[in-house]
Amino acid sequence: MTAVRVRVPASTANLGPGFDALGLALGLYDEVEVERTAGGVTVHVEGEGVAAVPLDETHLVVRSLLAACELLGTEPGGFALRCTNTIPHSRGLGSSASAVVAGIAAAYGLAGRDLDEDALHLAAEFEGHADNVAASLLGGLVLTWAEHGPERGKARYRGVRLEPHADLRPVVAVPDTNSATRVTRGLLPSAVPHADAAFAAGRAALAVHAVTTAPHLLLPATADTLHQDYRESAYPATLRLVHALRAAGVAAALSGAGPTVLALTTDGVLPPGVDVTGFRVAELPVDRTGVRVDTLG
Repeated sequence: MTAVRVRVPASTANLGPGFDALGLALGLYDEVEVERTAGGVTVHVEGEGVAAVPLDETHLVVRSLLAACELLGTEPGGFALRCTNTIPHSRGLGSSASAVVAGIAAAYGLAGRDLDEDALHLAAEFEGHADNVAASLLGGLVLTWAEHGPERGKARYRGVRLEPHADLRPVVAVPDTNSATRVTRGLLPSAVPHADAAFAAGRAALAVHAVTTAPHLLLPATADTLHQDYRESAYPATLRLVHALRAAGVAAALSGAGPTVLALTTDGVLPPGVDVTGFRVAELPVDRTGVRVDTLG
């Protein structure tokens, strides 16, 4: 193949208690066109992040594309990239994961190969966990984990796709402020009480059931004790909105590392009495297909 177009969905991770394990693909998309050239790399970016991302070989799409070419044993040559971004950057909606998936999917498409488990593992290595990248790759709800060898050596990332309930209508509240996952992870304690871990395990299992089969259980299923409140100092307005929505009966949680708030609803709206000042509220459908690769030439 000489050129491909990749459309990759946004994602939300954790869904409350499923820390680094649960992800959901959302119907908001970045699009990347990649064309082989005689040599060198050119990058053109439009939309979100246009003033913040590099326009050379250090661009995340380029880095993941080249890593996938090496994995597949294909000669990278030169590339011209055109990126059209709609996923907000540093907001907890998987913008970096979508960039990684876009590059890897482009490399597979140019090589005439179908995406496979190696693609998921490579993408997760870039992110350090698989929840966002698996959602962008596979669509729907994903359950991810890392497998270690007998001596707990290098992890092998895995993931499975589950079908979300037809009535699920996610709503996001996106603030103007952004965050960095590496910073907010630094706010998390190195250990948590056993009772909190047991609570999270039960609610994460319930979340899988609620999202796929029983939406009436979404509120208890999205309760968290592992990570959300520890991040409050980074964005107090976000946590206030999460707690206000939950008090109003809405299954709300941080979207990934935040600061976006995710509400898992069945009607696509937030209660009128909840103050969302400072947030842009939008219903986003569940993406059920994952990344799409089309041949251009």
